[in-house]
Amino acid sequence: MINTVSTSVSDHVSHQRLNDRITEMACLGATAQGGVNRQALSAEDAQAQILLTRWSTALGMMVSRDPIGNLFLRLEGADPSLSPVMTGSHMDTQPTGGRYDGIYGVMASLEAVQALQDAGFKPKRAIEVVAWVNEEGSRFAPSLMGSGVHAGARSLTEALALRDTAGVSVQEALQQIEPLLAHIPKRSLSSPAHCYVEAHIEQGPILEREGLSIGVVTGIQGKHTYRVTVIGDAAHAGTAPHRERKDALLAATAMVQSLSRTFFDEQDITRFTVGRFSVAPNAPSVVPNEVVFSIDLRHPNAEKLEQLSNQVSILCQDLAAPCSVHIERLYTSAPIEFSEPMQKIIAAAALQLNLPQRPILSAAGHDAGLMHRVCPTGMLFIPSIGGVTHNEAEFSRPEDLTSGARVLANVLAHLAGH
Repeated sequence: MINTVSTSVSDHVSHQRLNDRITEMACLGATAQGGVNRQALSAEDAQAQILLTRWSTALGMMVSRDPIGNLFLRLEGADPSLSPVMTGSHMDTQPTGGRYDGIYGVMASLEAVQALQDAGFKPKRAIEVVAWVNEEGSRFAPSLMGSGVHAGARSLTEALALRDTAGVSVQEALQQIEPLLAHIPKRSLSSPAHCYVEAHIEQGPILEREGLSIGVVTGIQGKHTYRVTVIGDAAHAGTAPHRERKDALLAATAMVQSLSRTFFDEQDITRFTVGRFSVAPNAPSVVPNEVVFSIDLRHPNAEKLEQLSNQVSILCQDLAAPCSVHIERLYTSAPIEFSEPMQKIIAAAALQLNLPQRPILSAAGHDAGLMHRVCPTGMLFIPSIGGVTHNEAEFSRPEDLTSGARVLANVLAHLAGH
């Protein structure tokens, strides 16, 4: 349970400061429609790291970066020999992202640490706020890159070799922003953690619909992602007979439609998405010779997810002719259940603050899913208005942002005080 010492910490969370910082951070990569486009390892991302560094060093926190680009902000504890309590999220967004996805968890963590200090709370364990790099995977696929390398799910060499659609590798992108971040000390690739807790917007409508303030996340549904490449032959749109064409676009769209029909279920549990679709040469009078598209497939049951996933290659191969197809599985994440003790600590913190709550399964992937591999992990959600996310209209009420930070502050005080 949360003790009486830690429950007083939440009183020092500043509603104004938290929301002002979120607003200021949203200016870095701001879009005309009120959203944010802050791609991983971009100039905007570097500026966000600089701003976060300025805020944290003003609090006496030690800042460092690891070889993949994760940013760590450490508040030292009374016993430096103990492994730290880690908290945070990510700073990168989708190209038409909102102001809250990811960055809220970083800002709430920073606010929680400042509340600890303002309350005069002296943690026994260090607290490390982390901003994971390339969680979204919108620039460098697959997603969850920084936390994946940290947790040992992906090698540093593999991650550094990933390239964006412009052909820029992660290693090259790191080198491009290095002059802006050279003042930040380097740290080793990975380090032990006592536990990890992440605050996030729900990215769904459940909490808002039920009038609840906090979701205690029980786990994350499984996810498989693919890159499908369909190869045909370019031909003149006016002269090439249809029976002789190898139209990559027609083959690719047939695959997408077939997959969509196959994965449809009346209960709406399976999630199937084709979010990226690239056509070459993408010219009005040329039969397409290559199409590359993504597949994002999710389900909360591991056996069912594997059963569905095994059909991807079969269906695509069956519909490829007269073209050829290459199917590459990029990422596999089994469904997970978060630490029960961590769930109880989060629930107790919300209860102490009289905030209505419920257990909730995350339908989206998060860095916490990778940290679950290496230490006890928990998550808390706050409501998303209308469940809108990965969208410039994404919005969470300022009072909900503050409530989540108050719960997080009490949770960190409890975890770091033992």
